[in-house]
Formats: sequence, structure tokens, C-alpha cells
Amino acid sequence: QVQLVESGGGLVQAGGSLRLSCAASGLTFSRYGMGWFRQAPGKEREFVATISWSAGATYYAGSVKGRFTISRDNAENMVYLQMNSLKPEDTAVYYCAAGPLPYRSGWSSRNSFDYWGQGTQVTVSS
Repeated sequence: QVQLVESGGGLVQAGGSLRLSCAASGLTFSRYGMGWFRQAPGKEREFVATISWSAGATYYAGSVKGRFTISRDNAENMVYLQMNSLKPEDTAVYYCAAGPLPYRSGWSSRNSFDYWGQGTQVTVSS
């Protein structure tokens, strides 16, 4: 049974930082690209960042590029999202996702990801 468990969310002031973690189990980690998505109230779930197995390739949404960094530890089956210079518009539930490589629908499509975590809330106050 595949499980993705996020942690590290919380309340932070604008300009602050948070580091999200995602622990993966029940899957052959080397066969999966990993991604982060987010969903704000009343909005659709949107792509944030993704990383290949080797971590040689990363891809970011334009709204977070230069502020967020995705990384992975393949020995520990972990994925991270370092979020710096946070803005109130970054407030959302953040979801970890796993998709078999190569991605079937591209790097930023939800359709490329088969497994999802339950999400962790990130709230940025102004």
C-alpha cells in the first residue's frame, strides 16, 4: 500500500520560511518522479514543483521559481520543499505526489501523478 505523508506545514509571517517533508512508502521510489501541488480555498489544485529520480531535473511553477526548492533523499524515500520569501498568496494546503517516470502527461500535470498525500496546511500572514 502506497503512502505519502506530508509534514512541516504551519503559520508563518510573510517573508519567512518553511520546509515541507514527504515520507514515501510502499512504492519503488526509483521509478517515480515526485511533485508538490497546492490548493487554496475555492481554487483548483495547482502545480508547484517536481523532481526526477536522479534529482538531475527539476521544474517549478513560475510563481514560486527562485523562492522554492524541491529536493529528494532517495536513500530515505523522502522529498522536501524548502519555501523561502513566503507570501500571503502561498497560503494553501500543500500535497506531495508520486508519478511513474516518464510522466504520462508532462511535468506539471496532475494526470502524471498516481499517488497523493493527505496534505499539510501552510498559512502565510501579512
